[in-house]
Amino acid sequence: MTPAIAGAILILVLLAMLATGMPIAFALGLAAVASLFLDQGPDVIGVLAETMFAGIANLGYVAIPMFVLMGDIVAGTPAGRDLYRALDRWLYKVPGGLILSNLGACGIFAGMTGSSPATCAAIGKMGIPEMLERGYPASVATGSIAAGGTLGILIPPSVTLIVYGIATETSIGRLFLAGVLPGLMLVSMFMAWALFDAHRKGFRFGSPDITYSWREKFQTLPRVLPILAIIVTLLFVLYGGVATPSEAAGAGAFLTLLVVVVVYRLFQAKTFVDIFSAAMRESVMIMMIMAAAELFAFALSSLYITQTLAGTIAALEVNRWVLMGLINVFLLVAGMFLPPVAVIVMTAPLLLPIITQAGFDPYWFAIVLTINMEVGLISPPVGLNLFVIDAIAPDVPTKEILVGALPYVAVMLVAIVILCVFPSIVTALPNWYMGPAF
Repeated sequence: MTPAIAGAILILVLLAMLATGMPIAFALGLAAVASLFLDQGPDVIGVLAETMFAGIANLGYVAIPMFVLMGDIVAGTPAGRDLYRALDRWLYKVPGGLILSNLGACGIFAGMTGSSPATCAAIGKMGIPEMLERGYPASVATGSIAAGGTLGILIPPSVTLIVYGIATETSIGRLFLAGVLPGLMLVSMFMAWALFDAHRKGFRFGSPDITYSWREKFQTLPRVLPILAIIVTLLFVLYGGVATPSEAAGAGAFLTLLVVVVVYRLFQAKTFVDIFSAAMRESVMIMMIMAAAELFAFALSSLYITQTLAGTIAALEVNRWVLMGLINVFLLVAGMFLPPVAVIVMTAPLLLPIITQAGFDPYWFAIVLTINMEVGLISPPVGLNLFVIDAIAPDVPTKEILVGALPYVAVMLVAIVILCVFPSIVTALPNWYMGPAF
Protein backbone atom coordinates (compact mmCIF):
# COMPACT_ATOMS: atom_id res chain seq x y z
CA MET A 1 0.00 0.00 0.00
CA THR A 2 1.43 3.38 -0.99
CA PRO A 3 1.75 6.18 1.59
CA ALA A 4 -0.85 8.22 -0.30
CA ILE A 5 -3.46 5.46 -0.10
CA ALA A 6 -2.57 4.70 3.54
CA GLY A 7 -2.91 8.38 4.40
CA ALA A 8 -6.27 8.68 2.64
CA ILE A 9 -7.62 5.62 4.47
CA LEU A 10 -6.33 6.90 7.81
CA ILE A 11 -7.95 10.32 7.34
CA LEU A 12 -11.24 8.77 6.21
CA VAL A 13 -11.29 6.48 9.27
CA LEU A 14 -10.60 9.49 11.51
CA LEU A 15 -13.40 11.53 9.90
CA ALA A 16 -15.79 8.59 10.22
CA MET A 17 -15.03 8.32 13.94
CA LEU A 18 -15.48 12.06 14.42
CA ALA A 19 -18.81 11.90 12.58
CA THR A 20 -20.12 9.49 15.22
CA GLY A 21 -19.56 12.12 17.91
CA MET A 22 -16.55 10.37 19.41
CA PRO A 23 -14.28 12.71 21.44
CA ILE A 24 -11.37 14.11 19.43
CA ALA A 25 -8.66 12.49 21.58
CA PHE A 26 -10.22 9.02 21.36
CA ALA A 27 -10.75 9.30 17.59
CA LEU A 28 -7.14 10.36 17.00
CA GLY A 29 -5.79 7.65 19.28
CA LEU A 30 -7.92 4.79 17.93
CA ALA A 31 -7.23 5.70 14.30
CA ALA A 32 -3.49 5.80 15.04
CA VAL A 33 -3.48 2.51 16.99
CA ALA A 34 -5.47 0.70 14.30
CA SER A 35 -3.19 1.86 11.49
CA LEU A 36 -0.01 1.01 13.42
CA PHE A 37 -1.37 -2.40 14.40
CA LEU A 38 -2.24 -3.25 10.79
CA ASP A 39 1.14 -2.03 9.53
CA GLN A 40 3.50 -3.39 12.19
CA GLY A 41 1.52 -6.03 14.06
CA PRO A 42 1.21 -6.56 17.83
CA ASP A 43 4.81 -5.52 18.50
CA VAL A 44 3.84 -1.87 18.13
CA ILE A 45 1.78 -1.98 21.33
CA GLY A 46 4.95 -1.59 23.37
CA VAL A 47 5.68 1.92 22.06
CA LEU A 48 2.17 3.38 22.26
CA ALA A 49 2.24 4.48 25.89
CA GLU A 50 5.80 5.78 25.57
CA THR A 51 4.87 7.82 22.48
CA MET A 52 1.80 9.36 24.12
CA PHE A 53 3.71 10.21 27.27
CA ALA A 54 6.53 11.76 25.25
CA GLY A 55 3.95 14.01 23.59
CA ILE A 56 3.12 15.76 26.86
CA ALA A 57 6.29 15.22 28.93
CA ASN A 58 7.45 18.79 28.45
CA LEU A 59 7.89 21.26 31.30
CA GLY A 60 6.61 24.05 29.08
CA TYR A 61 3.18 22.45 29.03
CA VAL A 62 2.77 23.32 32.71
CA ALA A 63 1.77 26.79 31.48
CA ILE A 64 -1.37 25.39 29.86
CA PRO A 65 -3.30 24.24 32.96
CA MET A 66 -2.14 27.36 34.81
CA PHE A 67 -3.51 29.71 32.15
CA VAL A 68 -6.69 27.60 31.98
CA LEU A 69 -7.05 27.92 35.76
CA MET A 70 -6.50 31.67 35.53
CA GLY A 71 -9.32 31.93 33.01
CA ASP A 72 -11.69 29.75 35.01
CA ILE A 73 -11.06 31.82 38.13
CA VAL A 74 -12.24 34.92 36.26
CA ALA A 75 -15.09 33.14 34.46
CA GLY A 76 -16.34 31.38 37.60
CA THR A 77 -16.45 34.48 39.81
CA PRO A 78 -18.08 37.92 39.57
CA ALA A 79 -14.83 39.29 38.10
CA GLY A 80 -15.97 38.57 34.54
CA ARG A 81 -19.32 40.26 35.18
CA ASP A 82 -17.63 43.35 36.59
CA LEU A 83 -15.29 43.57 33.61
CA TYR A 84 -18.29 43.59 31.29
CA ARG A 85 -20.17 46.14 33.41
CA ALA A 86 -17.19 48.47 33.57
CA LEU A 87 -16.85 48.61 29.80
CA ASP A 88 -20.60 49.03 29.34
CA ARG A 89 -20.78 51.92 31.80
CA TRP A 90 -17.92 53.78 30.13
CA LEU A 91 -19.07 53.20 26.53
CA TYR A 92 -22.86 53.33 26.83
CA LYS A 93 -23.11 56.82 25.24
CA VAL A 94 -21.08 55.83 22.18
CA PRO A 95 -23.26 54.81 19.20
CA GLY A 96 -23.20 51.04 19.23
CA GLY A 97 -21.39 51.17 22.54
CA LEU A 98 -22.87 47.89 23.72
CA ILE A 99 -21.39 46.04 20.74
CA LEU A 100 -18.07 47.78 21.32
CA SER A 101 -18.09 46.92 25.01
CA ASN A 102 -18.94 43.28 24.25
CA LEU A 103 -16.13 42.89 21.73
CA GLY A 104 -13.76 44.88 23.94
CA ALA A 105 -14.64 42.60 26.83
CA CYS A 106 -13.96 39.59 24.59
CA GLY A 107 -10.54 41.00 23.76
CA ILE A 108 -9.62 41.70 27.39
CA PHE A 109 -11.14 38.46 28.66
CA ALA A 110 -9.21 36.58 25.97
CA GLY A 111 -6.03 38.00 27.43
CA MET A 112 -7.03 36.60 30.81
CA THR A 113 -8.11 33.14 29.72
CA GLY A 114 -6.36 32.27 26.45
CA SER A 115 -9.43 30.14 25.71
CA SER A 116 -12.02 30.86 23.03
CA PRO A 117 -14.90 28.77 24.47
CA ALA A 118 -14.35 30.31 27.91
CA THR A 119 -14.35 33.83 26.45
CA CYS A 120 -17.41 33.09 24.36
CA ALA A 121 -19.37 31.63 27.27
CA ALA A 122 -18.40 34.20 29.90
CA ILE A 123 -19.12 37.31 27.81
CA GLY A 124 -22.05 35.73 25.95
CA LYS A 125 -23.97 34.94 29.14
CA MET A 126 -23.94 38.63 30.02
CA GLY A 127 -23.76 40.37 26.65
CA ILE A 128 -26.31 38.51 24.50
CA PRO A 129 -29.35 39.00 26.82
CA GLU A 130 -28.38 42.66 27.29
CA MET A 131 -28.14 43.31 23.54
CA LEU A 132 -31.42 41.51 22.84
CA GLU A 133 -33.12 43.54 25.57
CA ARG A 134 -31.93 46.79 23.98
CA GLY A 135 -33.28 45.79 20.58
CA TYR A 136 -30.18 44.63 18.71
CA PRO A 137 -30.91 42.05 15.97
CA ALA A 138 -30.43 38.51 17.28
CA SER A 139 -27.94 37.66 14.55
CA VAL A 140 -25.81 40.68 15.48
CA ALA A 141 -25.91 39.88 19.19
CA THR A 142 -24.97 36.22 18.83
CA GLY A 143 -22.64 36.53 15.83
CA SER A 144 -20.50 39.26 17.39
CA ILE A 145 -19.98 37.25 20.59
CA ALA A 146 -19.23 34.03 18.66
CA ALA A 147 -16.59 35.86 16.63
CA GLY A 148 -15.26 37.85 19.59
CA GLY A 149 -14.75 34.60 21.47
CA THR A 150 -12.28 33.40 18.84
CA LEU A 151 -9.86 36.11 19.98
CA GLY A 152 -9.05 33.85 22.93
CA ILE A 153 -6.56 31.83 20.88
CA LEU A 154 -4.79 34.88 19.40
CA ILE A 155 -4.49 37.60 22.03
CA PRO A 156 -1.75 36.68 24.52
CA PRO A 157 -1.41 34.78 26.74
CA SER A 158 -2.71 32.19 24.29
CA VAL A 159 -2.71 28.45 24.95
CA THR A 160 -2.63 27.89 21.19
CA LEU A 161 0.54 29.95 20.77
CA ILE A 162 2.15 28.11 23.69
CA VAL A 163 1.45 24.79 21.96
CA TYR A 164 2.83 26.13 18.67
CA GLY A 165 5.97 27.40 20.41
CA ILE A 166 6.66 24.04 22.05
CA ALA A 167 5.80 22.03 18.93
CA THR A 168 8.10 24.13 16.71
CA GLU A 169 10.72 25.07 19.34
CA THR A 170 10.15 28.79 18.81
CA SER A 171 10.12 31.53 21.46
CA ILE A 172 6.79 31.72 23.29
CA GLY A 173 7.51 35.28 24.44
CA ARG A 174 8.11 36.37 20.84
CA LEU A 175 4.94 34.57 19.74
CA PHE A 176 2.93 36.44 22.38
CA LEU A 177 4.33 39.77 21.17
CA ALA A 178 3.61 38.80 17.57
CA GLY A 179 -0.06 38.27 18.45
CA VAL A 180 -0.64 41.70 20.05
CA LEU A 181 -1.04 43.95 17.00
CA PRO A 182 -2.93 41.39 14.87
CA GLY A 183 -5.23 40.80 17.86
CA LEU A 184 -5.96 44.53 18.19
CA MET A 185 -6.44 44.76 14.43
CA LEU A 186 -8.99 41.94 14.48
CA VAL A 187 -10.86 43.50 17.41
CA SER A 188 -11.11 46.76 15.44
CA MET A 189 -12.27 44.97 12.29
CA PHE A 190 -14.87 43.00 14.26
CA MET A 191 -16.17 46.22 15.82
CA ALA A 192 -16.43 47.95 12.44
CA TRP A 193 -18.33 45.06 10.88
CA ALA A 194 -20.65 44.64 13.89
CA LEU A 195 -21.65 48.31 13.77
CA PHE A 196 -22.22 48.18 10.01
CA ASP A 197 -24.15 44.90 10.29
CA ALA A 198 -26.48 46.27 12.97
CA HIS A 199 -27.10 49.44 10.94
CA ARG A 200 -27.86 47.61 7.69
CA LYS A 201 -30.34 45.37 9.50
CA GLY A 202 -32.37 48.36 10.56
CA PHE A 203 -31.07 49.03 14.05
CA ARG A 204 -30.70 52.73 14.72
CA PHE A 205 -28.17 53.73 17.31
CA GLY A 206 -29.56 56.23 19.77
CA SER A 207 -29.21 57.29 23.36
CA PRO A 208 -30.05 54.37 25.67
CA ASP A 209 -32.80 54.78 28.21
CA ILE A 210 -30.38 54.05 31.03
CA THR A 211 -27.68 56.40 32.24
CA TYR A 212 -24.71 56.01 34.56
CA SER A 213 -23.31 58.66 36.85
CA TRP A 214 -19.60 59.26 37.24
CA ARG A 215 -19.83 57.59 40.63
CA GLU A 216 -21.33 54.44 39.07
CA LYS A 217 -18.62 54.43 36.42
CA PHE A 218 -15.82 54.59 38.95
CA GLN A 219 -17.46 52.03 41.24
CA THR A 220 -16.44 49.16 38.97
CA LEU A 221 -12.81 50.18 38.50
CA PRO A 222 -11.39 49.06 41.89
CA ARG A 223 -12.53 45.52 41.12
CA VAL A 224 -11.39 45.45 37.50
CA LEU A 225 -8.05 47.26 37.64
CA PRO A 226 -6.26 44.62 39.80
CA ILE A 227 -7.12 41.92 37.24
CA LEU A 228 -5.90 44.11 34.37
CA ALA A 229 -2.74 44.87 36.36
CA ILE A 230 -2.05 41.14 36.65
CA ILE A 231 -2.29 40.75 32.87
CA VAL A 232 0.06 43.67 32.24
CA THR A 233 2.55 42.38 34.82
CA LEU A 234 2.30 38.87 33.42
CA LEU A 235 3.15 40.03 29.93
CA PHE A 236 5.96 42.24 31.22
CA VAL A 237 7.73 39.41 33.04
CA LEU A 238 7.32 37.17 30.01
CA TYR A 239 8.70 39.67 27.52
CA GLY A 240 11.34 40.96 29.88
CA GLY A 241 12.80 37.50 30.41
CA VAL A 242 12.11 37.69 34.15
CA ALA A 243 10.25 34.36 34.19
CA THR A 244 9.52 31.40 31.96
CA PRO A 245 5.96 30.95 30.61
CA SER A 246 5.35 28.19 33.16
CA GLU A 247 6.51 30.35 36.07
CA ALA A 248 4.54 33.36 34.84
CA ALA A 249 1.40 31.26 34.34
CA GLY A 250 1.63 29.79 37.84
CA ALA A 251 2.18 33.20 39.42
CA GLY A 252 -0.65 34.69 37.32
CA ALA A 253 -3.10 31.99 38.40
CA PHE A 254 -2.16 32.39 42.07
CA LEU A 255 -2.42 36.20 42.01
CA THR A 256 -5.75 36.08 40.16
CA LEU A 257 -7.11 33.66 42.75
CA LEU A 258 -5.81 35.87 45.56
CA VAL A 259 -7.37 39.01 44.05
CA VAL A 260 -10.84 37.52 43.53
CA VAL A 261 -10.82 36.01 47.04
CA VAL A 262 -9.88 39.33 48.65
CA VAL A 263 -12.01 41.60 46.45
CA TYR A 264 -15.15 39.43 46.36
CA ARG A 265 -14.65 37.72 49.73
CA LEU A 266 -15.12 34.28 48.24
CA PHE A 267 -14.53 31.88 51.09
CA GLN A 268 -17.01 29.12 50.26
CA ALA A 269 -15.37 25.78 49.51
CA LYS A 270 -17.89 25.05 46.72
CA THR A 271 -16.63 28.04 44.70
CA PHE A 272 -13.08 26.69 44.69
CA VAL A 273 -14.22 23.13 43.98
CA ASP A 274 -16.17 24.33 40.93
CA ILE A 275 -13.29 26.47 39.64
CA PHE A 276 -10.61 23.80 40.02
CA SER A 277 -12.92 21.08 38.65
CA ALA A 278 -13.62 23.11 35.51
CA ALA A 279 -9.92 23.89 35.06
CA MET A 280 -8.97 20.23 35.54
CA ARG A 281 -11.54 19.02 33.01
CA GLU A 282 -10.41 21.48 30.35
CA SER A 283 -6.71 20.90 31.03
CA VAL A 284 -7.04 17.10 30.88
CA MET A 285 -9.01 17.41 27.66
CA ILE A 286 -6.28 19.54 26.07
CA MET A 287 -3.48 17.26 27.26
CA MET A 288 -5.32 14.15 26.08
CA ILE A 289 -5.74 15.70 22.64
CA MET A 290 -2.05 16.57 22.55
CA ALA A 291 -1.00 13.06 23.61
CA ALA A 292 -3.32 11.45 21.06
CA ALA A 293 -2.18 13.89 18.37
CA GLU A 294 1.43 12.88 19.09
CA LEU A 295 0.46 9.25 18.58
CA PHE A 296 -1.38 10.15 15.38
CA ALA A 297 1.66 12.05 14.12
CA PHE A 298 3.83 9.00 14.96
CA ALA A 299 1.48 6.83 12.90
CA LEU A 300 1.68 9.24 9.95
CA SER A 301 5.47 9.20 10.16
CA SER A 302 5.69 5.40 10.52
CA LEU A 303 3.57 4.97 7.41
CA TYR A 304 5.79 7.51 5.57
CA ILE A 305 2.75 9.71 5.01
CA THR A 306 4.29 12.91 6.40
CA GLN A 307 7.53 12.37 4.52
CA THR A 308 5.68 11.79 1.26
CA LEU A 309 3.46 14.81 1.78
CA ALA A 310 6.37 17.05 2.70
CA GLY A 311 8.34 15.85 -0.32
CA THR A 312 5.38 16.43 -2.62
CA ILE A 313 4.82 19.96 -1.35
CA ALA A 314 8.53 20.77 -1.47
CA ALA A 315 8.73 19.47 -5.03
CA LEU A 316 5.95 21.76 -6.23
CA GLU A 317 7.53 24.31 -8.53
CA VAL A 318 5.07 27.08 -7.74
CA ASN A 319 5.27 30.63 -6.51
CA ARG A 320 5.71 30.77 -2.74
CA TRP A 321 2.42 32.65 -2.36
CA VAL A 322 0.60 29.93 -4.26
CA LEU A 323 2.18 27.49 -1.82
CA MET A 324 1.03 29.60 1.12
CA GLY A 325 -2.46 29.73 -0.40
CA LEU A 326 -2.59 25.94 -0.58
CA ILE A 327 -1.39 25.66 3.01
CA ASN A 328 -4.07 28.12 4.12
CA VAL A 329 -6.80 26.12 2.37
CA PHE A 330 -5.52 22.97 4.08
CA LEU A 331 -5.52 24.70 7.49
CA LEU A 332 -9.01 26.12 6.96
CA VAL A 333 -10.40 22.68 6.18
CA ALA A 334 -8.55 21.05 9.07
CA GLY A 335 -9.75 23.76 11.46
CA MET A 336 -13.36 23.04 10.52
CA PHE A 337 -13.09 19.48 11.86
CA LEU A 338 -10.40 19.52 14.55
CA PRO A 339 -9.70 21.77 17.54
CA PRO A 340 -6.78 24.24 17.21
CA VAL A 341 -4.50 22.32 19.59
CA ALA A 342 -4.85 19.09 17.59
CA VAL A 343 -4.24 20.82 14.26
CA ILE A 344 -1.14 22.61 15.52
CA VAL A 345 0.43 19.57 17.16
CA MET A 346 -0.09 17.49 14.02
CA THR A 347 0.75 20.03 11.31
CA ALA A 348 3.09 22.71 12.68
CA PRO A 349 6.25 20.52 12.86
CA LEU A 350 5.50 19.31 9.32
CA LEU A 351 4.77 22.72 7.80
CA LEU A 352 7.47 24.74 9.58
CA PRO A 353 10.45 23.58 7.47
CA ILE A 354 8.39 24.04 4.31
CA ILE A 355 7.38 27.62 5.05
CA THR A 356 10.85 28.63 6.29
CA GLN A 357 12.42 27.14 3.16
CA ALA A 358 9.98 29.23 1.13
CA GLY A 359 11.21 32.34 2.93
CA PHE A 360 8.34 32.96 5.36
CA ASP A 361 8.85 34.05 8.95
CA PRO A 362 7.81 31.25 11.37
CA TYR A 363 6.34 33.78 13.83
CA TRP A 364 4.32 35.43 11.10
CA PHE A 365 3.11 31.99 10.03
CA ALA A 366 2.09 31.21 13.62
CA ILE A 367 -0.34 34.15 13.58
CA VAL A 368 -1.71 33.26 10.14
CA LEU A 369 -2.19 29.67 11.30
CA THR A 370 -3.94 30.86 14.46
CA ILE A 371 -6.37 33.07 12.53
CA ASN A 372 -7.14 30.06 10.33
CA MET A 373 -7.98 28.15 13.50
CA GLU A 374 -10.23 31.04 14.58
CA VAL A 375 -12.18 30.62 11.35
CA GLY A 376 -12.76 26.97 12.21
CA LEU A 377 -14.24 27.94 15.59
CA ILE A 378 -17.21 29.66 13.92
CA SER A 379 -17.47 27.54 10.76
CA PRO A 380 -19.73 24.49 10.35
CA PRO A 381 -19.76 21.54 10.71
CA VAL A 382 -17.91 21.67 14.06
CA GLY A 383 -17.74 25.37 14.94
CA LEU A 384 -17.19 25.00 18.69
CA ASN A 385 -18.13 28.61 19.46
CA LEU A 386 -21.42 28.18 17.59
CA PHE A 387 -22.35 25.33 19.93
CA VAL A 388 -21.41 27.46 22.95
CA ILE A 389 -23.64 30.33 21.74
CA ASP A 390 -26.46 27.91 20.94
CA ALA A 391 -26.29 26.59 24.50
CA ILE A 392 -26.32 29.98 26.22
CA ALA A 393 -28.93 31.55 23.89
CA PRO A 394 -31.43 28.71 23.27
CA ASP A 395 -34.19 31.16 22.29
CA VAL A 396 -32.21 32.35 19.26
CA PRO A 397 -32.62 30.03 16.22
CA THR A 398 -29.44 28.32 15.07
CA LYS A 399 -29.93 29.87 11.63
CA GLU A 400 -29.75 33.36 13.16
CA ILE A 401 -26.51 32.47 14.93
CA LEU A 402 -24.98 31.21 11.67
CA VAL A 403 -26.16 34.26 9.71
CA GLY A 404 -24.56 36.52 12.30
CA ALA A 405 -21.29 34.59 12.65
CA LEU A 406 -20.36 33.64 9.08
CA PRO A 407 -19.60 37.21 7.86
CA TYR A 408 -16.84 37.31 10.47
CA VAL A 409 -15.21 34.44 8.58
CA ALA A 410 -14.82 36.83 5.64
CA VAL A 411 -13.45 39.49 8.02
CA MET A 412 -10.79 37.06 9.26
CA LEU A 413 -9.88 36.03 5.71
CA VAL A 414 -9.43 39.71 4.87
CA ALA A 415 -7.20 39.99 7.97
CA ILE A 416 -5.04 37.11 6.66
CA VAL A 417 -4.67 38.92 3.31
CA ILE A 418 -3.70 42.13 5.13
CA LEU A 419 -1.04 40.25 7.11
CA CYS A 420 0.28 38.73 3.88
CA VAL A 421 0.60 42.19 2.33
CA PHE A 422 1.92 43.83 5.51
CA PRO A 423 3.78 41.13 7.49
CA SER A 424 5.39 43.83 9.65
CA ILE A 425 2.08 44.04 11.56
CA VAL A 426 3.17 40.74 13.09
CA THR A 427 6.94 41.12 13.18
CA ALA A 428 7.41 44.82 14.08
CA LEU A 429 6.64 44.59 17.80
CA PRO A 430 8.72 41.48 18.62
CA ASN A 431 11.61 42.76 16.45
CA TRP A 432 11.52 46.14 18.19
CA TYR A 433 11.34 44.73 21.70
CA MET A 434 13.44 41.55 21.38
CA GLY A 435 15.53 42.24 18.30
CA PRO A 436 15.40 40.38 14.96
CA ALA A 437 14.70 36.66 15.25
CA PHE A 438 17.21 35.74 12.53
